[in-house]
Amino acid sequence: MIKFWLIVILGLLSMLLHAQPLSTNSKKAIQLYDLATRSIDGYDYQTAVRLLHEATAIDRRFTEAWLLMADAYDFMGKYDSVVYASENALQVGGERYPVIFFFCAQAYFRIGQYDKALDMSQAFLERKKYTANQERQVKKIIRSAEFARKAMANPLPYGIQRMNDSVNSIYDEYWPSLSADESIMVYTRLIPKGEVNLSFWGNWQEDIYVCEKRGGSWSRARGISPYINTPQNEGSESITADGLKMYYTACNREDGKGKCDIYVSERTPEGWGPGVNLGAPINKGYSEKQPSLSADGRTLYFVSNRPGGKGKYDIWISHLQDNGQWSEPINAGDSINTPDDEQSPFIHPDNRTLYFSSDGWPGLGGYDIFVTRKRSCEDTCWSTPINLGYPINTFADETGFVVNARGNKGYFASDRDQSQKKDIFEIELPAVVSPIAVSYIKGKIFDAETRQPLEAMLELVDLETRQVVHRSFSQKGTGEFLVCIPVAHDFAFNVSKDKYLFHSEHFAITDTTAANHPYIKDFALEPIRVGKKSILNNIFFETNSYELNKKSEVELSRLVQLLKANPQVKIEIMGHTDNSGSEKFNLTLSENRAKAVADYLIQQGIDATRIKYKGYGEKYPVADNNTEEGRAQNRRTEFRIIE
Repeated sequence: MIKFWLIVILGLLSMLLHAQPLSTNSKKAIQLYDLATRSIDGYDYQTAVRLLHEATAIDRRFTEAWLLMADAYDFMGKYDSVVYASENALQVGGERYPVIFFFCAQAYFRIGQYDKALDMSQAFLERKKYTANQERQVKKIIRSAEFARKAMANPLPYGIQRMNDSVNSIYDEYWPSLSADESIMVYTRLIPKGEVNLSFWGNWQEDIYVCEKRGGSWSRARGISPYINTPQNEGSESITADGLKMYYTACNREDGKGKCDIYVSERTPEGWGPGVNLGAPINKGYSEKQPSLSADGRTLYFVSNRPGGKGKYDIWISHLQDNGQWSEPINAGDSINTPDDEQSPFIHPDNRTLYFSSDGWPGLGGYDIFVTRKRSCEDTCWSTPINLGYPINTFADETGFVVNARGNKGYFASDRDQSQKKDIFEIELPAVVSPIAVSYIKGKIFDAETRQPLEAMLELVDLETRQVVHRSFSQKGTGEFLVCIPVAHDFAFNVSKDKYLFHSEHFAITDTTAANHPYIKDFALEPIRVGKKSILNNIFFETNSYELNKKSEVELSRLVQLLKANPQVKIEIMGHTDNSGSEKFNLTLSENRAKAVADYLIQQGIDATRIKYKGYGEKYPVADNNTEEGRAQNRRTEFRIIE
């Protein structure tokens, strides 16, 4: 899960070193160089650097030692020192190894010296001694450096601040993830296994940490669970919108399918439970990592180096099928993926805005953050990614970008201040890169009579398309739930459970500011019993008409399902109006509306002997008829169990 920047240099360096003898005759310098190579193989970069400084002190013209030193500094994240070593290599061996101009171009680009990066790139190309891959890489540096100069000259209006010590520590923090109600944040922290030999990479491992928002402030982070964190690596996690599940990456496990696999853990009243390997076809013998689950829980985005991709690590997409199995993942396509690395996908709760990091698209440094939006077609159809620009992207690595449901605030990790440490930052998002705002409904489901919590099914259905855009269950044991509701859509929200009457709500959120005012509501489900009744909140008629609107079919289909699942039940359809108009008119209107519903049920195969209907006009109001809101509540259709 730890990413190093210039892996390509190792391969290039190996090729050029084997192509001709070393540039020194000093046996002592060569001996130190060989020891440094072994130290790098063992991830002991600090020792390697010390040995290479000794070697170059013996023979300053030892070009290969300067190059290996640049590699070691790069692995340590000391990019100014990478430039120092690369410049020395260029001075003593640039004509022998023209590829050093390429190394210098990369090093200058990595510390944001874009003019020098362009100069070195041009010098490298002028020597016309390069492979096709080197030519592609150096031209990418040129494109990125030119983009970076323009981006820095035209900064976007981000308000960026480092999160406080409740979240960040003396160690690296990255891969933040947030529940939709912004009450829980989880992220990865790189911690030492012991307090000795901290320069040795093998002495470090990743764990997942969690903090909660209390009174507007984040609590001090703690390790998430002994069932999840181990002496091995766990991280790059994605908490679900309701905060009840977490998908994360774990590597080198006995039950693993490949080097790194994706696992899922559930949160119970007792805490986070053990992770379960998602298995095939998600995990397939390669590295699968950095998951992001859509708010409806039915689409999983992740990163993998499996065959069939466009480059090194690509973004892949899988869907949860009705049988509970994940579909065979498909590549997100070259509208997102490049021949290089794509990382840290995050699908916003609007289910169409995807943020990710990449070092393949033109950017300001290592990994930059991009945004793309899904078009009205398959998973491979996305808009051209937009670089989020400066100052969110810098010459450093910016990764793990997530955005809150409201779409106005983002979180990401960066090592931008060259402190050799990654921290999590918080930003205010300008509209140009914001997703569609999303609200949510949150509460508990319980039995209306016993008050016991219920595990009930929750569905959000688009009334125009009749498409189920969210399906989940309230938490077993607590009845808690959270469902995201996109703005600018018309939805039916249904709560159902066997042996209970379903409950419905109607959401038509047209104002984006509504995302700042979520719905907090508990639902008491009535057992199926004579005398129990339920309001059908998604039955629609035109004004003063009893013709059913097509949008009513979503709710009516739910009632048909209830009646077919309970063939012994007989119901009465009850029509009600407000007090506008004459009493006689309202009585007739309510009768005709109730009849229209009864007729629809009969047309769908429900025996007519099981259905009665009656209009009650304005006789039984449930709200104040002196307000428009109250009158709207009084214009309703109900059903009641009569046998």
